[in-house]
Amino acid sequence: MKYEYYEPVIGLEIHLQLSTQSKAFCSDDASFGGEPNTHVSAISLGHPGTLPRLNKRQVEYAVRLGLALGSRINLRNCFDRKNYFYTDLPKGYQITQDRLPVCVGGSMELQMDGYRRTVRIHHIHMEEDAGKSIHDLSPRHSMIDLNRAGVPLLEIVSEPDLRSGEEVDAFMTAMRQLARYLGISDGNMQEGSMRCDVNVSVRKKGETLLGERCEIKNVNSMRFARQAIEFEVKRQVDLLENGEEIVRSTLNFNPATGETSPMRDKESAHDYRYFPDPDLPPVVFTQQWVDEVADSLPELPQTIFNRFVNKFELPEYDTRLLTQERETAAFF
Repeated sequence: MKYEYYEPVIGLEIHLQLSTQSKAFCSDDASFGGEPNTHVSAISLGHPGTLPRLNKRQVEYAVRLGLALGSRINLRNCFDRKNYFYTDLPKGYQITQDRLPVCVGGSMELQMDGYRRTVRIHHIHMEEDAGKSIHDLSPRHSMIDLNRAGVPLLEIVSEPDLRSGEEVDAFMTAMRQLARYLGISDGNMQEGSMRCDVNVSVRKKGETLLGERCEIKNVNSMRFARQAIEFEVKRQVDLLENGEEIVRSTLNFNPATGETSPMRDKESAHDYRYFPDPDLPPVVFTQQWVDEVADSLPELPQTIFNRFVNKFELPEYDTRLLTQERETAAFF
């Protein structure tokens, strides 16, 4: 009964891997698969003296997504270095955007059973992916595959507007659908093309202040996201009901047990020592170019959904099925 007096407050950080032929800052093959450590070069391996070169297609794809979500497009873009040590991060830093993300604001409307919810977007920024650590091939060693290192990503940061695992599922599904309509990503979670970090806090119903949040890292399926949120909400409510404090932390979700566990204390921007990347000059768009990208956008899923319901008077359930894939909607 105690859980009924609380509500979850959830925000997402979605990592969307882009369907470009080459990596974000070099010409290495960005496709999924291949023998380990074959889609690499001196640049993606972080050799001293190598220099990045920006992938124009990544920039275009970021602007396409921002325009589709109603975001404001920053005409001046800068890149920053996010510094941290991890074995699958060959340079010792990640090229990202901190001060000037490419897209700011925007929103997405969710079609839920019986109601609709609008989820606000805080910002979208461009960055590169890290490599992959593999822990189940050897009982004594971790293996490193750097094929993914440098693959272009968009990080989509939502406002804390979600209230349940079902809404998180709907938001992730809608974002994957939009990415596929725009032709910027396949959104395949099994291949890591779409992953999310889930920020969860709880508060008593009727309160407006946000509680202390914990971040569940690298959730790679809708089902796991729902399970992780359900466990974490109960854990936090139990702590508060027992008079204990919630400590901000980064958590791992174990699908086998259905439980979250601490990975480390939550980093702050200060810990990452962000500073402007000295090897990448600012990128300046013209409004004319942004307008040309806007003119090239296909008809968006929400627009098609509304037309099918209002003009053709189809039930919402049928319309959701018909608009899941762009090809099916076009055929209908």
